[in-house]
Amino acid sequence: MPPEASLRFKIFNLLTNFGKMLGCYFLFFILLAALQSTFPSFDYDKYQQTEIFELLKTQPWKFAFMAAIFAPVMEEGIFRSLLKPTEFSLKFFFCCVLFMIGIAFIPDEAHWSLKYGVLGGTLLLAFYALGELIPEHIFRKTCYWLHRYYLINWILGAIIFGFVHIFNYVDTFQIDLILFIMIFPRIIAGFFFGKIKLENRGLIWPMLMHSMNNSMVLLFILPLTLSN
Repeated sequence: MPPEASLRFKIFNLLTNFGKMLGCYFLFFILLAALQSTFPSFDYDKYQQTEIFELLKTQPWKFAFMAAIFAPVMEEGIFRSLLKPTEFSLKFFFCCVLFMIGIAFIPDEAHWSLKYGVLGGTLLLAFYALGELIPEHIFRKTCYWLHRYYLINWILGAIIFGFVHIFNYVDTFQIDLILFIMIFPRIIAGFFFGKIKLENRGLIWPMLMHSMNNSMVLLFILPLTLSN
């Protein structure tokens, strides 16, 4: 298949899977509405994404950057880079993990753009160092092992991806039925992000799909916030 045709197919597949994911969201919310009418005692307002909405009100452009660029790159780097990986995606996974660890040690007072810029530059050096310090045969063996168990990696990654988003609602890890319902759309999203990674054979595709998913929400709520 010519490169142009291959790219067109991958873009079409991206849009198709994005549409399927939205369809699953739609079905989920229909079922949720039915559940609410059947069990009106369920308190769905018990958990709120307070910190996220506060960031949206106080620093909307930072929120837009985090939602449309930072989160898709970092989260897909952690949750999908090990799904049928290449040597590049393995190194990228370790860099994303180091990045998230590094953020914890930088003071909150530091400007967010400076914080992410300095860490990003440092991790470019780390990416290069990993290739120099770790023998190639270790990367090959790791890739072979992860390719064999890709299905487990795909499903488990989607579930963990969903459960990590519990911290959008609570400060410490806990789980109940309402919280599980809250994060279930993220598990759906994680499934489709893994699916597009496998089908299009590239980490850029789940990043794009993740960004499209988050940007769709931004298109609805950011203009309202800026107008107030």
